[in-house]
Amino acid sequence: MAVNMSGEYVGGLNVQLRHGPSGREITTAAPVDNHGDGSSFSPTDLAASSLAACILTVMGIVAERDGVDLRGARFELEKHMRADPRRIDRIPMKIYMPAGLTASQRKKLERTAHACPVHKSLREEIDKDIEFVYPD
Repeated sequence: MAVNMSGEYVGGLNVQLRHGPSGREITTAAPVDNHGDGSSFSPTDLAASSLAACILTVMGIVAERDGVDLRGARFELEKHMRADPRRIDRIPMKIYMPAGLTASQRKKLERTAHACPVHKSLREEIDKDIEFVYPD
């Protein structure tokens, strides 16, 4: 299934993106360390955030199918760049999981996270360190 999207350079190192099916728009901005003002997500910020959003989404699909309440799961990440050529180098992240998950549910959700489509699509050279944090 294809999804149509479009974009337009609007000046000032900003690009307006449009999601075809919903009509929703977001604007990217070049980061401060690459000639921009950092006023919004950069394209590489979106790539890193997409990894975490994909992880939460696929875990949510599995959790809903299995009758597990995943509400409250959240992420924090850092995107680290490298030069020559400029690209994403590593994306360490923490996934904060809700209370009440059994050991088998945790294992299944963690396995699901590592199999998300964005994780599979990003270069293997990108360090995608995922730490799962469970409440005591």
